[in-house]
Amino acid sequence: MPGRPAAPPTPGGLLRSAAAGQRRDLTVASLLVAGHQLAEAAVPVTVGVAIDLAVGTGDTGALLRWLGVVVGVFVVLAACAYGGYWLAQRTERLAAHGIRLAVAARVLHPAGGVLGRPGELVSLAGSDADRAGLVCRAIAMAVGALAALAGGAVVLLDASVLLGLVVLAGVPLVLLSSRLLARPLVGRAEAEQATLAAATGVATDVVTGLRVIKGIGAERAAGESYRRASRRALRARLAAARLEGGYNGATNVITGLFLVVVAWVGGRLALDGAITVGELVAAVGLAQFLIGPLERLTEVGPILAGARGSARRLAALLATPPAVQEGDGTLPPASSGALRVRQAGGLALDVAAGEHVGLVTLRTADAGSLLDALARERDDPVELDGVDLRLVTLDEARAAVLVARHEATLFEGTLGENTGGDLAALAAAAADEVVDSQAAGLATELTERGRTLSGGQRQRIALARALAAHAPVLVLHDPTTAVDAATEHRIADGIARLRAGRTTVLVTSSPALLARCGRVLLVDDGAVVATGTHAELTADPAYRAAVLS
Repeated sequence: MPGRPAAPPTPGGLLRSAAAGQRRDLTVASLLVAGHQLAEAAVPVTVGVAIDLAVGTGDTGALLRWLGVVVGVFVVLAACAYGGYWLAQRTERLAAHGIRLAVAARVLHPAGGVLGRPGELVSLAGSDADRAGLVCRAIAMAVGALAALAGGAVVLLDASVLLGLVVLAGVPLVLLSSRLLARPLVGRAEAEQATLAAATGVATDVVTGLRVIKGIGAERAAGESYRRASRRALRARLAAARLEGGYNGATNVITGLFLVVVAWVGGRLALDGAITVGELVAAVGLAQFLIGPLERLTEVGPILAGARGSARRLAALLATPPAVQEGDGTLPPASSGALRVRQAGGLALDVAAGEHVGLVTLRTADAGSLLDALARERDDPVELDGVDLRLVTLDEARAAVLVARHEATLFEGTLGENTGGDLAALAAAAADEVVDSQAAGLATELTERGRTLSGGQRQRIALARALAAHAPVLVLHDPTTAVDAATEHRIADGIARLRAGRTTVLVTSSPALLARCGRVLLVDDGAVVATGTHAELTADPAYRAAVLS
């Protein structure tokens, strides 16, 4: 049973949570990567020892033993690399998946809230979640690089305190400069992802509304709209690439200068006889090896910058306040269907249990706000059998007062799965004709949004689905706009017959549906301005203009 959305995370908190969710595997991955890096650092050291044995003692047996050690180091290196980097990538993907689940949970949360265009949400759940998941890779990379640098520093300190101190003093300076240089990348990464999401949103809108666009001849305008959004995304990507290029160039220069200093100090010590030939080889090898860990440390900056930029966008989505607050109460087991609405805008509506009521709204906004209130998508006072629906769970409130909107969407699956196979509901909605027209009947597979059916067929199947729920209160919004007059009359009779004795509210301007209502209300500017039967209200000019013209 859904509860209220959890407290929204901060960008940093979201990244920490993503990493913490993979704590065990990430720890193992970091240790293995560190083992790989230490093994790589051990290669020049063991080679240096072997050289000293060969040059200084000529002991062939000892030389062979140390060559065996070198081979063993490579075996450890390969095993740690395979396990560590595979596990690091796994944690990265699982962390991104966890973020995607959080995004999906927020988007699908019954409390709702304005979240953004579908394409932007897809971008957030896709590329932004992937970028945020890179925090796990950054951690493993940083741990491995620091382990390598620490191991190299220990070896160099053992050979020469001066060499070790140069490394220990230089690494923090390199890291600090890299961190300072990476700061602008965060904002640039966020701007890049925002423009990419906007372009994805435009593309989704164009594809979704392609039939309408072609119908009104707006292909060129739609194409130009996408081109503008795509160009903005491209400019943002190029700007980010320029900044990343400058960052990489600057950090490479800093890293190179550091390694030049290490090599120069090691060379001077070897010339002075303070270290052996093998130690010199080890020092030079370590200095060359340290390029890799240092580069990986500098790469951590852009990775974290991109992750943090995406985390800001994700955190903003997760922080979107709910449209309504959810209670934790329940409704009585059996509902009579007595409905009472007191909207903040002024509309007062009382529907007796079992009543068949029609509502004609002269303003589209009146219909929208009433439907939102009845569907618990806004926090207006709505009572069912004297119980305030704001005090019960959203699932229970929406099951008791079912709002079937005009733009209802069918789902992929069979006709039977979409309607529950309820034959009475299918007949009442005149959807049995749709089923009979399909070779596979109820087993007919529907594509996305039921696009294999015509508009009228989709509307009848959606109505049958709503009727099949047999809700205590059913609210139907313009359920017959895409059917012919004869079918509309059949549907009006079917709804009245199937819903007899249960509360039904029809928000419509259809004369056929309104004629079957026991009472019709005319609503204008948030207030009921006339009440009566359909026949009685036809004398009202405003009602006649809305319904009969």
